[in-house]
Amino acid sequence: MHRLATKFFARYPRKSIRLLEVIPPLAAVFMISMPFWGAVFFPLYLAYFIIFFNMYWLYKSANLAICALVSSRKIKEAEKVDWLARAKALPNFKKMAHAVIIPTYQESHPKIKETIESIGDQTFPVKNIFVFVAFEEREKESAEKASALLSEYKNKFGGVYCTFHPDNPEEVKGKSSNQAYAARFANEILEKKNISMNFLTVSSVDADSIFDKQFFSYLSYQFLTSADPHYSFWQSANVYYNNFWQIPSFIRILSFFGSLWRISLLVQGMRLIPNSVYSLSFKLLKQIDYWDTDVIPEDYRIFFKAFFETGGKVNVEPIFLKTSMDSPKAGTYIKSLLNKYHQERRWSWGISDDAMYLKWWLLVHEAPFLKKTYLVWNVLLDHILWPVNWYIITISANLIVFLNPVFTRTSLGYSLPRMSGFILTLCLFALFVLIYVDFDMRSKKYASASRFRQFLFPLEFVLMPISGFFLSSLPALISHIQLIIGKRLEYRVTEKS
Repeated sequence: MHRLATKFFARYPRKSIRLLEVIPPLAAVFMISMPFWGAVFFPLYLAYFIIFFNMYWLYKSANLAICALVSSRKIKEAEKVDWLARAKALPNFKKMAHAVIIPTYQESHPKIKETIESIGDQTFPVKNIFVFVAFEEREKESAEKASALLSEYKNKFGGVYCTFHPDNPEEVKGKSSNQAYAARFANEILEKKNISMNFLTVSSVDADSIFDKQFFSYLSYQFLTSADPHYSFWQSANVYYNNFWQIPSFIRILSFFGSLWRISLLVQGMRLIPNSVYSLSFKLLKQIDYWDTDVIPEDYRIFFKAFFETGGKVNVEPIFLKTSMDSPKAGTYIKSLLNKYHQERRWSWGISDDAMYLKWWLLVHEAPFLKKTYLVWNVLLDHILWPVNWYIITISANLIVFLNPVFTRTSLGYSLPRMSGFILTLCLFALFVLIYVDFDMRSKKYASASRFRQFLFPLEFVLMPISGFFLSSLPALISHIQLIIGKRLEYRVTEKS
């Protein structure tokens, strides 16, 4: 099979990728349409599928609640540890250094400054941290912002540098190409400073990220105690707490679940894949020739690229600390909602990379079969079900009643809506656990709302069907359809004022 796949991809390089590109989104569209035609032609099989899917959703809800609870306990414990003291006790601590790349386009000066300040407040010696703010050359105010940052922080770190990424015609505009440009520049600077690549990490950092003050001490400890530090990524819990109470309720609900999902992943082994803000060995980054410049999705892509190019040696290790970020927020309520919509469009465009993952899965036989299959399968499942979940859970059981009244006269047809409702009602127990974990994780540092308003927050979940459709399922479905018809997505920066 490996030989046949190699010949196929070699003979039809573009057509083969295009074929693999459309399979996942077509699967999603098929599942979304199934309740409409299945209710008429195969109502019995559709009913069993709906029951199975509801049970699957109950399992996912329980798993999310349990993992989020376990992970939150570990975060609480980790926050009490003196990670600097632990790291200092290890050999080679004094050799440790960290490069931080902050890609930015049209973010405000105060927003970038806030991120740099959180890096400057680290317990880890900041003279061993090198900050690279990666501007886009096309941004009109980039030179002015860079000058201000260089002036403010010239004596703060081991070095602060600004890069200006040009619009190269062969590249796709976005975070990935910008970071690749900045990383190559960083490599030149750090080599001139004789920084050892054997003890150097690089972190990809969004321009709205606020680190825990122990992050780089914890990262240093993890690096120095790792069995394979040069085949490792490190991931903290990326949560959306910075402006949690300043955003519309429709967005806050999704930020609630997004934060808890990121928290829960820290204890789920190979389900943890680098996202948004993550770190890796600089030596590994150089080995795989940096980030790709022709793609929009950059976090999953860099991980799978590293995983397959090293024959499956790469792993992701959790850092049980929170890294807080912004949710989309613009000048008006409607603009904020549109910002969130476009952010989900960009995130769900990650399905466009599934073709490459499938290709690598077929061709790279050096990677352990079960490990690569587990990783690729879970990414495919997440991307395919992204637009599907809402339709199956919310309307599919009632569609049978509406489209096939005859089937509703059977015992299964009559009881299906009630059975589905009962199963999904059980998910409320998981929701109660998640509300508790969320309240516990959003410490006083992020509690900018009154106690009364925080107490009323659970009432906002009545908006979940509307928010889930317009700000998650619909934008994901449009991205999927766009990929099917071969229209590429243009990178659009999310405003987070």
